[in-house]
Amino acid sequence: MTYFSSTYRSKEPEFMDEFDLQGVEMERVLTDLKNVNRLLGGNKVTRKGIAYLLKNAPKNKVYTLIDIGCGDGEMLRQCARFGKYNGYNFQLIGIDANGYILKEARKRSSNFSNIQYLNNDLFSPTTTLPECDIALCTLFLHHFEEAKIIQLLTKLSEVSKVGVVVNDLQRSRLSFVLFSVVRHFLLRTKTARNDGLVSIARGFKRKELELLSEKIPKQTSRIRWKWAFRYQWILKTIN
Repeated sequence: MTYFSSTYRSKEPEFMDEFDLQGVEMERVLTDLKNVNRLLGGNKVTRKGIAYLLKNAPKNKVYTLIDIGCGDGEMLRQCARFGKYNGYNFQLIGIDANGYILKEARKRSSNFSNIQYLNNDLFSPTTTLPECDIALCTLFLHHFEEAKIIQLLTKLSEVSKVGVVVNDLQRSRLSFVLFSVVRHFLLRTKTARNDGLVSIARGFKRKELELLSEKIPKQTSRIRWKWAFRYQWILKTIN
């Protein structure tokens, strides 16, 4: 049973943390995640963060965006459409440690010539992150404890010319209770039902994000609460 604490982030693992999800079950889980994000408008938080960072930026250049923990690439495909609609020339790179899910990502992104994928362990000392303009972390940071979050965001602040957009969950008792009820109606798979609840318990309070931001060099921080129980955390690079 998953327990909620207002004081501490849960350390309970998610099923999808194992990196071995594949086949029909993986496809069903990805469909669940896509449907719930579409229903609650979660990916819009990331797109609006990109728009904020690129406000008044020239459109006659190529912008490279990397998506950390990209999963099946849904966020990148939305970014590709967003860029095209708004007149930006985006080159998009997804990075994930799960080779099975990247195979699905490449299949689902076959019609997008400006998306590529890298199978990398972000915390391996041999992994070098590509230089980019903007780095995206959508529903990714809550998988890790503080030390690894600081390590990753420090790396991203070094390779991102413009900034980092974090879109992650608020650790809210109301959200936890609501999801514990509606998950049985919204989600078909046991994995998504379990991991969604664990994710909320592993989410963040605003003060926790503020304390983390103080430990990330070369950036200014902006944190905004967004529906549904999300935080948009923008780390703007200081050049």
